Amino acid sequence: MSNSMKTLAIAGAVAAALTAQTTTTAQAAAKEKCYGISLAGANDCAAGPGTTCAGTSVTDYQGNAWTLVDAGTCADIDLPAMADGTAREGALEALERDLPA
Repeated sequence: MSNSMKTLAIAGAVAAALTAQTTTTAQAAAKEKCYGISLAGANDCAAGPGTTCAGTSVTDYQGNAWTLVDAGTCADIDLPAMADGTAREGALEALERDLPA
Protein backbone atom coordinates (compact mmCIF):
# COMPACT_ATOMS: atom_id res chain seq x y z
CA MET A 1 0.00 0.00 0.00
CA SER A 2 1.45 3.39 -0.96
CA ASN A 3 1.97 6.22 1.50
CA SER A 4 -0.82 8.26 -0.11
CA MET A 5 -3.25 5.34 0.30
CA LYS A 6 -2.28 4.99 3.95
CA THR A 7 -2.73 8.72 4.49
CA LEU A 8 -6.19 8.59 2.89
CA ALA A 9 -7.17 5.61 5.04
CA ILE A 10 -6.05 7.36 8.24
CA ALA A 11 -7.81 10.60 7.26
CA GLY A 12 -11.01 8.67 6.59
CA ALA A 13 -10.83 6.92 9.94
CA VAL A 14 -10.27 10.23 11.77
CA ALA A 15 -13.18 11.86 9.93
CA ALA A 16 -15.47 8.94 10.80
CA ALA A 17 -14.46 9.10 14.45
CA LEU A 18 -15.11 12.84 14.62
CA THR A 19 -18.52 12.44 13.01
CA ALA A 20 -19.46 9.69 15.47
CA GLN A 21 -18.35 11.86 18.43
CA THR A 22 -20.41 14.84 17.20
CA THR A 23 -23.50 12.67 16.78
CA THR A 24 -23.11 11.16 20.25
CA THR A 25 -22.63 14.58 21.84
CA ALA A 26 -25.71 15.96 20.07
CA GLN A 27 -27.79 12.98 21.16
CA ALA A 28 -26.62 13.35 24.77
CA ALA A 29 -27.46 17.06 24.72
CA ALA A 30 -31.04 16.19 23.79
CA LYS A 31 -31.47 14.17 27.02
CA GLU A 32 -31.70 15.15 30.69
CA LYS A 33 -31.74 13.35 34.04
CA CYS A 34 -35.24 12.96 35.44
CA TYR A 35 -35.44 11.91 39.09
CA GLY A 36 -38.30 9.96 40.64
CA ILE A 37 -39.71 8.27 37.54
CA SER A 38 -37.90 4.91 37.48
CA LEU A 39 -39.36 1.60 38.52
CA ALA A 40 -37.29 -0.46 40.96
CA GLY A 41 -34.21 -1.80 39.22
CA ALA A 42 -34.80 0.26 36.07
CA ASN A 43 -32.94 3.50 36.86
CA ASP A 44 -30.04 4.77 34.76
CA CYS A 45 -27.97 5.84 37.76
CA ALA A 46 -27.70 7.67 41.14
CA ALA A 47 -29.89 5.53 43.34
CA GLY A 48 -28.61 6.88 46.63
CA PRO A 49 -26.55 5.41 49.45
CA GLY A 50 -25.91 1.69 49.30
CA THR A 51 -26.30 1.43 45.53
CA THR A 52 -23.75 1.54 42.77
CA CYS A 53 -25.49 2.83 39.66
CA ALA A 54 -27.73 1.62 36.83
CA GLY A 55 -30.44 -0.82 37.82
CA THR A 56 -29.82 -0.50 41.56
CA SER A 57 -32.87 1.41 42.74
CA VAL A 58 -34.99 -0.67 45.11
CA THR A 59 -38.21 1.35 45.23
CA ASP A 60 -40.58 2.35 42.42
CA TYR A 61 -40.32 6.10 41.72
CA GLN A 62 -37.36 6.40 44.12
CA GLY A 63 -36.68 10.13 44.45
CA ASN A 64 -32.89 9.92 44.30
CA ALA A 65 -32.71 7.65 41.24
CA TRP A 66 -32.79 9.06 37.72
CA THR A 67 -33.51 7.99 34.18
CA LEU A 68 -32.47 9.83 31.01
CA VAL A 69 -35.44 11.31 29.16
CA ASP A 70 -35.85 13.66 26.22
CA ALA A 71 -35.01 17.22 27.24
CA GLY A 72 -38.05 19.16 28.40
CA THR A 73 -40.27 16.14 29.09
CA CYS A 74 -39.44 15.25 32.70
CA ALA A 75 -42.31 17.10 34.38
CA ASP A 76 -44.81 15.86 31.77
CA ILE A 77 -44.35 12.12 32.40
CA ASP A 78 -47.54 10.52 33.74
CA LEU A 79 -46.94 8.81 37.08
CA PRO A 80 -49.37 7.24 39.54
CA ALA A 81 -50.35 9.33 42.56
CA MET A 82 -48.68 8.71 45.91
CA ALA A 83 -50.46 6.69 48.61
CA ASP A 84 -51.92 9.87 50.15
CA GLY A 85 -53.34 10.97 46.78
CA THR A 86 -50.71 13.66 46.16
CA ALA A 87 -49.58 13.95 42.55
CA ARG A 88 -46.20 12.38 41.84
CA GLU A 89 -43.97 14.19 39.30
CA GLY A 90 -40.47 13.73 37.97
CA ALA A 91 -37.86 16.41 38.77
CA LEU A 92 -34.53 17.61 37.42
CA GLU A 93 -32.98 17.32 40.92
CA ALA A 94 -33.06 14.51 43.47
CA LEU A 95 -36.26 14.26 45.52
CA GLU A 96 -36.84 13.34 49.17
CA ARG A 97 -39.79 11.05 48.42
CA ASP A 98 -40.21 7.33 47.88
CA LEU A 99 -36.80 6.61 49.42
CA PRO A 100 -36.11 3.09 50.68
CA ALA A 101 -36.22 2.60 54.45
